[in-house]
Order: sequence, then structure tokens, then C-alpha cells
Amino acid sequence: MTGRERILAVLAGKKADHLPCMPITMMFAADVLGVKYERYARDHRVMADAQVKTAEMFGFDHVSTIGPPPPETADQGATVEWYEDQPPSMVEREALLEDKSVLGREKARGPISGERIENRVRGIELLRRRVGKELLVEGWASGPCAAAADLRGLNRLMMDFHDDPEFVRDLFGFALEGAIRFATVQIEAGADSIGIGDAAASLVGPRIYREFVWPVEKKLVDAIRAQGAKVRLHICGNTRRILEDIGRLGCDLVDIDFLVPLEEARARMGPEQALCGNLDPVREVRDGSPETIVLALESLLGRAGARWIVAAGCEIVRDTRCENVRALTGFAKAHTVRTGMPI
Repeated sequence: MTGRERILAVLAGKKADHLPCMPITMMFAADVLGVKYERYARDHRVMADAQVKTAEMFGFDHVSTIGPPPPETADQGATVEWYEDQPPSMVEREALLEDKSVLGREKARGPISGERIENRVRGIELLRRRVGKELLVEGWASGPCAAAADLRGLNRLMMDFHDDPEFVRDLFGFALEGAIRFATVQIEAGADSIGIGDAAASLVGPRIYREFVWPVEKKLVDAIRAQGAKVRLHICGNTRRILEDIGRLGCDLVDIDFLVPLEEARARMGPEQALCGNLDPVREVRDGSPETIVLALESLLGRAGARWIVAAGCEIVRDTRCENVRALTGFAKAHTVRTGMPI
């Protein structure tokens, strides 16, 4: 099987020759290619070179365009602070929607396009040409909570949930329209799947998640799947209080960060939900050894159920040793999907 076929088989609940492996790599991939991270994030050709080289070097089943800053927010005019060899950051003190009245003006502008969005689309087109149907090509879009936090400022947003819920609903609707448009152009460019990054959603409680976040995430998931693409949801952090709700979104794949016991995620989401992760990227992957990583993966395999994809709970840390990353793919290639038994 190809890597693409392997992933799609597991997502569909079908038999694959062995477990897929699809870790998130950004700074790690830039270091593999030997480039500064700003170049990786801003030049789709560099990103594609790094993703393909990393996938080939370690035997991953996918390539991905994940990377900050969120193109939708950046191209709307939000202030982004760039660093030569670290991830860029959104400048909260200069948030685009620090003044809530600006939202009306932004809504009137219509569809957003620009350098960062164009760079992402060109990257997907290039990756599709480079890997053909051998590897799954993954695009990314911001979830409503993440996008709103970037546009408004995280601290302001958290107060808005209480102080101005109607503004939050309006802001989330605006974020949803942008995310659907951005996902659509990536799918048209050749993306097999769209990752939804919504890390800020782990910071709200179950009531706020169900009232504000879940309905918008659900509309985004449904819109992406209606276009024939798969959906991977990535919410960093501790999502234990909202696991059942996440399981009702209809995502094809859900990343489980290391703060959530995998057996709990499986029990609360059910046997049909494909899961990915959930090794601690620092303690277990970066600071471990191939031997300890294999032991940790064996423990996860016994709790994961049939629909599980090997990865860390979040991004592979940039200074992780190569032999530790190879332990992930080595384990995946040595174990079957349905039985979890060694091949």
C-alpha cells in the first residue's frame, strides 16, 4: 500500500498492511532541510522541499502544510511579528479587532486573499505534484476559537464569552466563512485532507464549548467533508472535558494530546472514531530513546482500538534525535492495524 492508501484505509475502518504514521513536523522539518524557520514558513517551495525530504527520510505516510502564522488572519491585516528561526507570533496588543466595531468593516471586505493564503495554495499544488498519490497531502485551516483569538486577542475573547456573547457569535460566523473558503481553495489545489487547528478551544469549559465553539466547528467539518476531503481535528492541550462533544463532530481523525489518557478518549468517543497520537513530544519522544518510545507505543496500542495512527500528541520538537523519530515509523511498519500484533 502507499502511505496515502494506508491512511485512508484506517480512516475508513478498513484493513491496512500496517499502522500509518503521520506526525506533525514544522521546525523539525525546517531543520532537516537545513533552513531557517522563517524561510520555511514564508516560501512554499522551501516548505515542500522540507516536507518531502522529511517524509522520505523517516518514512512518513503524509506531507503537510501546517505552519504559522494562520494565513487567513495574516492576510486580513493582523500584525504578525516574524523571527528568523522561531515561529512568528500574533501581536495581541495590536489585534485587528481590538476595536469590536472593526468586525463590520472586515465583513464588508468580502473574500480575503493575499500572500500567505497564496503561499499555502501553491504549496499544496507543489506537494501534490511531488508526491503524486504516494503520500496523503494535508492542508490546514484555523478553527473558530483559534481564529477569533488571533483576530480579537486571546484574553479579550475569553472575556467576550461572558461580556458580549452576541459579538462572539458574530465573530465566529465571520471566522467560519473564512475557514470554509480557505479550506475550499486548498482542496481544489489537491489537498486530500484539511487539518483544523483550534488550540484555543482547550481553554474553555464544556458549557462555552458546546454553546459557542462546537456548532461552528461542526459546520466547518461538514463543509470540508461535503467537498470530498477528510478532516483532522487538532486541539492541543487537555480536552478531557469535551471529548464526547468532539466525538460528535464527525471528524475523520482526531489528534489526542498527551494530557488526555488515550483509553479515555477511546471510551468516550467510541470505537468508530479514528484517533492519532498521543505520546508526550518532549518527555517521551525528544527525551526518550528508541527503546522507551517503542515501549510507550506498545502500551498505547493496547488502548487505542483498531482505528489509530502513530504520532506524538503534538508537533515533533525540533531538537528530537533522528533515531527517536525513526522509532515511530519503525513501530508503525512492524504492527498491523486490526490486530495490533507484530507483523
